[in-house]
Amino acid sequence: MSFDYSRFDRIKVELDGAVLRIKLNLPEKRNIITDPVNEQISDAFQAASFDQRVRVVVLSGEGPSFCGGGDFAQMKRKVDDPRIFFNNLWGSRRLVHTVLDCPKPTIAKLHGHAMGLGATLPLLCDLVVAVDDTKIADPHVNIGLVAGDGGSLIWPQQMGYAKARKFLLLGEPITGKEASELGLIAESAPTFEAMEEIAARWEAKLANGASNAIYGTKTAINMPLRQLAQGMMDVGMAYEGLSNISDDHAEAINAILDKRKPTFTGD
Repeated sequence: MSFDYSRFDRIKVELDGAVLRIKLNLPEKRNIITDPVNEQISDAFQAASFDQRVRVVVLSGEGPSFCGGGDFAQMKRKVDDPRIFFNNLWGSRRLVHTVLDCPKPTIAKLHGHAMGLGATLPLLCDLVVAVDDTKIADPHVNIGLVAGDGGSLIWPQQMGYAKARKFLLLGEPITGKEASELGLIAESAPTFEAMEEIAARWEAKLANGASNAIYGTKTAINMPLRQLAQGMMDVGMAYEGLSNISDDHAEAINAILDKRKPTFTGD
């Protein structure tokens, strides 16, 4: 099956030998993830699943940060017209399932910031390496939203419920070094260059390894996660949809756009 990766215009997708490189490519806006970007990330992972040339997928971000999270302007549109949120609900669900279902081993490289969906996306990958001072967070609650688009699924499975509750309910960041020590990610490195060296070593070994054994092992490892995602994502996105129409979320988005501190009422 042949794939044309030049068609991607919201992200950068390149086939480098046996490695498919997916790069968030909007550095002037901290690589924020909009619904069209979300769709193309899903398309790229799905293509990797069926492209026999691909033996490993590497996810990264252009510029000073991996990803600053969601687009506040888009969130404002969804506050004003909730139908937009629900019309794109299936895209959010698809992203989680597509990454978890991809049989090829996936590597994510984090630096700068990895926020919200920009944290969930790489945490769904098999091997994650970050620079020590990377800020990783799922601050949905800080803007009056339920962390229903995958954060409440993957954080507890990676680091345990006690620690995940702390970071998800408080919306506080964790550094790359702390994330490695607590088991949220596989490894961290003191510099960007050292992080790249670790990722390059991983991708070389995976790209030249016994692929069928690697694919089958990954699929077996991910089976409980995939089953859990089937049970959680619809409920999580429904709760997030309800929080999208809350007064607190509208207040948070208006406060961000007005550059002021939000005042939450619990409504």
